[in-house]
Amino acid sequence: MNKSEILAIALGGLLVSACVTTGTHQATVDELAAARKANVETATAFEAFKKKSADDIARLQQDKIRISAELSDAQSDATQTRGALEAANKNVGELQKALGDATTRVAGLEKEKEQLTVAMTGASGKAQDLETKLASEEAEKARLEQERAAKEAEIQRLTKTQEDLTKSLQAEIERGDIRIKQVRDRLTINMVDRVLFDSGKAQVKPAGLKVLKQVSDVVKNVRDKQIRIEGHTDNVPIGAGLKGRYMTNWELSTARATSVVRFLIEKGGVDAANLSAVGYADTRPVAGNDTEDGRTSNRRIEIVMYPKDLTEVASDFKN
Repeated sequence: MNKSEILAIALGGLLVSACVTTGTHQATVDELAAARKANVETATAFEAFKKKSADDIARLQQDKIRISAELSDAQSDATQTRGALEAANKNVGELQKALGDATTRVAGLEKEKEQLTVAMTGASGKAQDLETKLASEEAEKARLEQERAAKEAEIQRLTKTQEDLTKSLQAEIERGDIRIKQVRDRLTINMVDRVLFDSGKAQVKPAGLKVLKQVSDVVKNVRDKQIRIEGHTDNVPIGAGLKGRYMTNWELSTARATSVVRFLIEKGGVDAANLSAVGYADTRPVAGNDTEDGRTSNRRIEIVMYPKDLTEVASDFKN
């Protein structure tokens, strides 16, 4: 109800009141006052309502604007999110592909690793074999070097032995009864039989004992050689008078070699372990047997000094 309607009702009431009693008039006045008051209150309430409505409308307008902005932002965010999601999905696909490639690569690398492990194991074994071989070669080189040094020392000692023998047997050498020859690590003392034995005999004669003593004084100090005593004869057969003792030149040459060995051991102090005796009869002549000089040269005792086993020589040299 607006203000005009309220006034019309009031005026209508006044016209009616002219026809009523004073009491009725007063009641009407009171009602009019009450209606006016109510009208004022209603107007006040209406104004307040209008103000409140305007405020609410303004607030709602602001809310609308805010919500519209938020909606716009949300839509923008949604658009960005969809783009990001699409990009993320694309990236996920790429990552999945990359993961597949990496997985394949890892499998390949694992296989390569296994192959390398096998190769390294083989290489390690080969390296160890090479190290073992190298160590063996170094040991062999050291052994050979030790043997070489031992051999050189042996030759030097043998040269000293030759010099000592040459000095001790100078007279016999000058007469041509004894010859001494050294070829590196081998020394031969060649004595014609008349120096030691009478014809057809195997027992060393006194003059021969003296010569053997001179030889043994030098030879007994030779400990790095085998010493072989060789008996040799010419090709003249054993005479009838000697057949009872020596059937052939083999027995005679062997008996003479044995007599020399026995003297060197018993009287000369030479180590028996280094000595041996052998008879060659007329099988190794140094001259022709068709002349007396040749036969004289062939009837001989040879004392041959030659190397022991090189390992034993090296050990003796080291000690």
